Amino acid sequence: MRTTSKKLARLALWTTAAFAGGAVTTLWGSSSAQATSHDESPYAAVGQLGRVLVQVENNYVEPVDRAKIVQGAIKGMVAELDPHSSYLPAEDFGLFQSETEGRFGGVGIEVDARAEVLTVIAPIEGSPAERAGVKSGDHIIIVDGEEARSNNLEKIVRRMRGAPGTHVKLTVKRDSVPTPIAFDLVREIIHVPSVSSKLLDGGIAYIHVKQFQEQTHAELLRAAAKIRREQKGPALGVILDLRSDPGGLVDEAAEVADEFLSSGTIYTTRHRGEVVDEVKARSGGAFSDVPIVVLVNEWSASASELVAGALQDQKRALVVGTNTFGKGSVQTIIELPGGAGLRLTTARYYTPSGHSIQADGVHPDVAIEPNAADPAEVIPAMRERDLEGHLAAEGKPSDPPRAHVVAPAVPKAPEDAGPVDEDDVEGSNAVRVPRDPTTGKDFVLKVGYQTLKPLLGHGPLVK
Repeated sequence: MRTTSKKLARLALWTTAAFAGGAVTTLWGSSSAQATSHDESPYAAVGQLGRVLVQVENNYVEPVDRAKIVQGAIKGMVAELDPHSSYLPAEDFGLFQSETEGRFGGVGIEVDARAEVLTVIAPIEGSPAERAGVKSGDHIIIVDGEEARSNNLEKIVRRMRGAPGTHVKLTVKRDSVPTPIAFDLVREIIHVPSVSSKLLDGGIAYIHVKQFQEQTHAELLRAAAKIRREQKGPALGVILDLRSDPGGLVDEAAEVADEFLSSGTIYTTRHRGEVVDEVKARSGGAFSDVPIVVLVNEWSASASELVAGALQDQKRALVVGTNTFGKGSVQTIIELPGGAGLRLTTARYYTPSGHSIQADGVHPDVAIEPNAADPAEVIPAMRERDLEGHLAAEGKPSDPPRAHVVAPAVPKAPEDAGPVDEDDVEGSNAVRVPRDPTTGKDFVLKVGYQTLKPLLGHGPLVK
């Protein structure tokens, strides 16, 4: 199952440092070699933990599970650092690895949490769900006998996933059918594509990246080849849609950015104020000589911000949308004994101009201002800077937007909004994007398309 819920839990995701096995390991090694006093030694703190553990085991009102208590202590220790560092028990670490690989055991459903109901955006092509007849707009109401609601999304994800060959029972409500429909699905290995594309009118390639996982760069190259075949030549321009892209693998994001650049820095990383890595572009990118517009929103985070910031700073793209989430920290993934893992913030990353994305984000060149029939319905989005314990912003401020565009007023949706209109799901699938975006309902895409068209034929640089 792949979720597109716009809840914060979905967006505070992961980024794996490409340099994790090098500079960071060296820093830790040199630090651990220094002599420490008894009070400075980590063993003194562990001794205190042991004393508390003994008191709990001997005196708590009910018998306790030592392993559970110790695991909770480790979780709490790491969680105190920042919102993105965490200890992952074996089961959670396995789910995390499946996310980065884009492969997992499941039934193949993309859902959205809306009005306290889990609604099917689309079954993944070729998945058990699609073959069984699950359709876009179905409301999932029961999973294996348990009521499914949007406020227990993570739990439902766990129930839907599982070992290939095992069964999961879903009950859905379909507006066109008077009674609920039950499905008994057999889980399979599901591959979730991270890139979708479409050739738009005017020879413009629309490319949507859902997240940066293993094979994202390879999928982008296949999309480029597909566009070239349909266009009977290279695309004249590119709209790169990174809206609601929560990030992912830094090395894949760098490879994607490299396809839009011919030279220069993509990003740098700094550990405790020192530059530990600088990633540069190479010549020969698939889209390195055409104008680009990048679409972003408040849910574009982490690695997607890295790509948008690199293309903006290198004057390769105009960024259209709203200020991004602002997650400019890098997490290194460390495997631990017993199948557990540690996701630890080890560095900050910076755009080519030296701008730190952390707690600030990428500021669009063309800012889309939200609108609503009732101004009270415009609710400020939560971003990295709103998270408790976030790393502070630093470095120079962003440049102000070149232009502001006010979106059309959006009336308040009724509580029983009914099935999802697929055209209203921003960039959920390139197939749903009209060849002429000015005729569609996606206002940000429309502005991006209109911004790009005048740049066609004027070379790769944005003036």
